[in-house]
Amino acid sequence: QVQLVESGGGWVQAGGSLRLSCAVSGGTDRRYAMGWFRQAAGKDREFVSAVGWSGASHIYANSVKGRFTISRDDAENTLYLQMNSLKPEDTGVYYCGAAHGVAVYDGLYEYDFWGQGTQVTVSS
Repeated sequence: QVQLVESGGGWVQAGGSLRLSCAVSGGTDRRYAMGWFRQAAGKDREFVSAVGWSGASHIYANSVKGRFTISRDDAENTLYLQMNSLKPEDTGVYYCGAAHGVAVYDGLYEYDFWGQGTQVTVSS
């Protein structure tokens, strides 16, 4: 069983930055395709960014392109999301997910494991 633990969330003013981390443990296969999703109050969970198991391929939601950067450090078993130029509409609970497979996945139901989430609040 894979365990995912997010950290790094918090409160920030618009235009600020945060870096989220997702620590990965457990499981028999060290490498998974990984992704970040977010959920604002009263809304569905939505895709933010994903990286393939090799780390070479990345995809981003249009709303975060040019502002967010996903990366993974497999030596540290950690996934990151660097978030710059934050906007109030980026507010929500951010979740990391792990998916079996070698592709890059932007679909919620393609992920097999989820963390508990970390709150990000961006004030205007």
